[in-house]
Amino acid sequence: MARGTALRPLGTALAVLGAAGAAAFAYGSLIERRAYTLREVSVPVLPAGSEPIRVLHLSDLHMAPWQRDKQEWVRSLAALKPDLVVDTGDNLSHEDGLVGVRAALDAFRGTPGVFVHGSNDYFGPQLKNPLKYFAGPSKRNGSTAPRLDNASLTAYLRDLGWLDLNNAAGSLDVRGTHLELFGVNDPHIRFDRVEAIPGALDELRENDPYSDDATWPEDAPTVARPTVTLGVVHAPYRRVLDAFVTYGAAMIFAGHTHGGQVCVPGYGALVTNCDIPRKQVKGLSIWRHAFRSAFLNVSAGLGTSIYAPVRFACRPEATLVTLTAAA
Repeated sequence: MARGTALRPLGTALAVLGAAGAAAFAYGSLIERRAYTLREVSVPVLPAGSEPIRVLHLSDLHMAPWQRDKQEWVRSLAALKPDLVVDTGDNLSHEDGLVGVRAALDAFRGTPGVFVHGSNDYFGPQLKNPLKYFAGPSKRNGSTAPRLDNASLTAYLRDLGWLDLNNAAGSLDVRGTHLELFGVNDPHIRFDRVEAIPGALDELRENDPYSDDATWPEDAPTVARPTVTLGVVHAPYRRVLDAFVTYGAAMIFAGHTHGGQVCVPGYGALVTNCDIPRKQVKGLSIWRHAFRSAFLNVSAGLGTSIYAPVRFACRPEATLVTLTAAA
């Protein structure tokens, strides 16, 4: 048999493989990347007899001003009339990204909300070799990464009436339940100050006339009320999730992973871009630490870097989390 004849099947196979890869990339870039999906889950964390609380979890918008379809889709979620919005960061992806963020989130003005930042709320995206993600979490080149207007983003989110939980704690009363909320700035770039959370919670409770820790006059109200503690973080690193469980979070909200962004059907995510187990890279799960546990919802997010505009077997998503009374 001639050598050329023997190599023909190999050449055909490589051609088919290349065509399949090109088709998959085209689908992931042109179709799935814009196939915005609302995922709905129920989580039994409220005290018995509590009214359900509908929480809209948004993450990783990675907004550029020209992304009108994403802006319109996010804006349409206001029709769900959530009781609370939780934004787990990476809202920006361009120096003018705040224009798109405003177009998407203005519809939620007046809806209670909380937020933390991700690395892309401080530093713009950079062109990277995607194969480097297999070697571990991505790293920022501080000398070349463009700076984004984090101050204006923070001011805008606060102007919506949302609580800033970057290394801070706050509280809200929602549908008869008192929510204690705490969060940290992005662990992916070591902006988190986990050690500050206990003090922030202590201060929060000391200034709450209904709390057992309150230092108020004797005639202050002492009526018991249902209370639930929630943790909020951008990148779900193990050390932060462990600390959140220790600090009493009944549920934790996170983003950052993009659900793996490019997944293999039947196998799932190839990378997580942090140290969370691959099986918990997106969706609702249980995080256990030191004989305690909390529900964990990791959003696959709604965007991608403008330099990696593709998703495969991992649709962009927002999550409607209904908090319900525990049995």
